[in-house]
Amino acid sequence: MSNEPMISGPLDAGQLRRRLSAGDTTIGTFVGMSSATAAEVCAAAGADWILIDLEHGSGGEDAVRDGVVAAGSYGVPTIVRVESGDRIRIGRVLDQGAAGVMVPRLDTVDQAAESVKHMLYPPQGDRGVATYNRSCRWGMDRRTLTEPQQESLGVIQIETLAALESVEEIAAQDGVDVLFVGPLDLSYALGVPLQLDSSVFQEALQRVVAAAQLHNKAAGILAVDGMGAAKYVRQGFRFVAIGSDSTIMAAAFRDAFDTARN
Repeated sequence: MSNEPMISGPLDAGQLRRRLSAGDTTIGTFVGMSSATAAEVCAAAGADWILIDLEHGSGGEDAVRDGVVAAGSYGVPTIVRVESGDRIRIGRVLDQGAAGVMVPRLDTVDQAAESVKHMLYPPQGDRGVATYNRSCRWGMDRRTLTEPQQESLGVIQIETLAALESVEEIAAQDGVDVLFVGPLDLSYALGVPLQLDSSVFQEALQRVVAAAQLHNKAAGILAVDGMGAAKYVRQGFRFVAIGSDSTIMAAAFRDAFDTARN
């Protein structure tokens, strides 16, 4: 009989990162309503991952604490978009059991490298070392502290002109697993606000996908709906979010009310 402990629970243990590294396409959604029930519903509906949004969402780190367990009960990992790439913000959500971190509003290769460093324990990085948290199963499994291979998924947003101009160098960084386009921010940065079908925006998307493919990384983006997501997949995106809990609920109710009244 093996001496290895039987591990079960909400932790991803690097599975999502390995799937993307192997070339899989994954589909998820943003959860911004600070509701563990919403996270659970999205997971139960078939998401490959959920992303709890602390940048624009309505909740704080408590949403991560509860959402990781709610989604993880269906075997679905949780990514967290932090407010900034600060060390403490990244470390806290990873300690809560997040499978990865999305960092917004980065401009340079150095900023991306610094954010990735915060996801790793020493000597590779500078993540704070503690065992009494979910990521170490409350001290009962310390293997993650010494594993040489990173388990956390590193998602860097490409949503500024500076980031777009550096996208090839950012993609080359170890620990950057996904280049995620923030479509609205990038469209504004390109001078074509909300014009996602414009040639200048589409050329930018092609550049991000090409940079990701060159370095065996995944390109990601946020789509409004399933049809939009399918289009992005055909363009080469492999980490695609379909809307959010609030936008999908609002759209479904709006359509239902319009149908009933008309």
